[in-house]
Amino acid sequence: MIVGKPKHGLSLLITMHGSVLPRILPRIGAVMALAAAITWIDTYLMPLQHANAAAFTGFGIALSLFLGFRNNAAYERWWEARKLWGQLIADARALAREALVFFPDAQRMDLIREMLAFVHLHRIALRQVSPDAELRRWSTLTDDSAVHALNRMAGLVQQGYRSGSVDGFGVRSLMERLASIGLAQAGCERIASTPLPFVYSLLVYRTSVLYCLLLPLGLVESAGWLTPIFTGVVAYMFFGLAAVTEELENPFGTSLNGLSLDAMCRVIEIDLMPQIGCDAPDPAQPVGGYLS
Repeated sequence: MIVGKPKHGLSLLITMHGSVLPRILPRIGAVMALAAAITWIDTYLMPLQHANAAAFTGFGIALSLFLGFRNNAAYERWWEARKLWGQLIADARALAREALVFFPDAQRMDLIREMLAFVHLHRIALRQVSPDAELRRWSTLTDDSAVHALNRMAGLVQQGYRSGSVDGFGVRSLMERLASIGLAQAGCERIASTPLPFVYSLLVYRTSVLYCLLLPLGLVESAGWLTPIFTGVVAYMFFGLAAVTEELENPFGTSLNGLSLDAMCRVIEIDLMPQIGCDAPDPAQPVGGYLS
């Protein structure tokens, strides 16, 4: 995720860091080249059939509505994912406090270790990456998963109740906390496993390309050799919005606009590790303005 002080003026205008422009630049270049070819043919070779600008106005409004709807749906997924991870952070802190009240020291440390294993297993599953050193610090099982870690935490609560070290009120409080953690986990998995309907992407892409290909015919009569520039600006807006939507659609990815799952796991470690006798790590720092 891009972090840091917001840029202003010229620096914001020319920055490429976090921009989708490098991804869509070939498509913009192709559309501008076609617009230049149409302008040259219309000017020097043969007059072409010019389209009415009013038709493109209606076409553009409809396309903007499609893009806006899809962009709003993608941002809603991104923001919901961030809220779910915020809930996980709050639940992890609350679980540690409740364990401090209800659990003996040895069992409390086991519970907190399992919680730390859970958040890293959850991160690994959402990003679909290989286990890393941060995970192996808390879990060395080759077939481990976030669900297994959550079940082990429930098992520790059960052991505490059966041994008499945790009373019924403590069991109820801790199990409600684990249920809340499980709901946040399920919400994240729902977002990760259910992309936006493909038909929206297909419709927006085809319509955007068709609009940009036909637009020079509506501009060449009035804009002349400025037609490629105007066409390129419109293509940047439409193709850019489509590319932004693709990034926001997957909030758990490692793109520059994805959520900083590593940093949020580090926040939980900072809060919980002192309670098991470990030194709290330093907060995660952005590298080149990017916080992973």
